[in-house]
Amino acid sequence: MARDWRPFAGIASWTGVLKSETEVEEVPIMIDAPEIIDDLRHASPMAVTGNGWALISDRVMGGVSAGTMRREMVDGREAIRMQGGVSLENNGGFLQVALDLGDAGAEVDARNWTGVKLDVFGNDQVYNLHLRTSDIHRPWESYRQSFCAPSCWTTVYLPFSEFVPHRTDRPLNTARLRRIGLVAIGREFEADVSIADIRFYADAGEEALEPDPSLS
Repeated sequence: MARDWRPFAGIASWTGVLKSETEVEEVPIMIDAPEIIDDLRHASPMAVTGNGWALISDRVMGGVSAGTMRREMVDGREAIRMQGGVSLENNGGFLQVALDLGDAGAEVDARNWTGVKLDVFGNDQVYNLHLRTSDIHRPWESYRQSFCAPSCWTTVYLPFSEFVPHRTDRPLNTARLRRIGLVAIGREFEADVSIADIRFYADAGEEALEPDPSLS
């Protein structure tokens, strides 16, 4: 898809606001989110964002879910593959592969984009994509959208307008995105999901697989 109308993607803009002849008020630098989040061009676990993918489970809060994250070939494509058992014991219930979007956890501005699309291969189970922004700080807060990952390579489009706030009253502010996560959550099952490409998109996806809102 052509992106010729986005010549400044990924460029930082700003200096400051002049308050007087001798005083300048600093304004936070806004980094435009580039199209590609990760296309697996770098060695694992590094992503195009300059950060590394990380496997996170409910064990950080006392749960017992266990999983793995590996870079491997899946049905002919190199992919990040998350596998494991999701358990609800000890108030747990999730496995996640997560990635910071900005440098050293900084935010990125994705207002020029419509949403996130990913090439996914799964086991016909429902998974979530979670977004976090600099507006939220508690680990259980996020913005969520669910989708079914079929057992064939499929491109899924997830518009920002369909992400649902979870345990926060703050609306999703796409100018302040910080982290993205592919999550198996909410019920006991065997997770097996792979992604080969993940990126932002604009004005596309009308004929794409529709997300499943049932577990958002």
